[in-house]
Amino acid sequence: MDVIFIRELRFETLIGIYEWEKRVPQTIELNIEIGLRDSGASTSNDIADTIDYGEVVRRIRALCKARHFPLLETLAEHLARMIMEEFRAPRVKVSVAKLALFAGVKQVGVTIERTSGD
Repeated sequence: MDVIFIRELRFETLIGIYEWEKRVPQTIELNIEIGLRDSGASTSNDIADTIDYGEVVRRIRALCKARHFPLLETLAEHLARMIMEEFRAPRVKVSVAKLALFAGVKQVGVTIERTSGD
């Protein structure tokens, strides 16, 4: 299985369960691996034969701008399902982290992995 990856995608969004987190945007970082069946794109040179990672990034940003997620786990699950459904990916691994939330801690976060049939 081939893998498309998106690393260190950072942006601000409203995320969290506390009242201040519902009002103050926080920077999050995403790392995503999208599994592909042999798509043929390497020989066809046709974007239609693979997943357009630019479109995946646009969808993620739009989703996080439009909606508040209470937990990192909720966001990760929503992103995984969206990628699998909209882009027909058989496998996806999503890591979501909040940056510098605590003194002396670079990141806190969650990683989930989903495959078709989960």
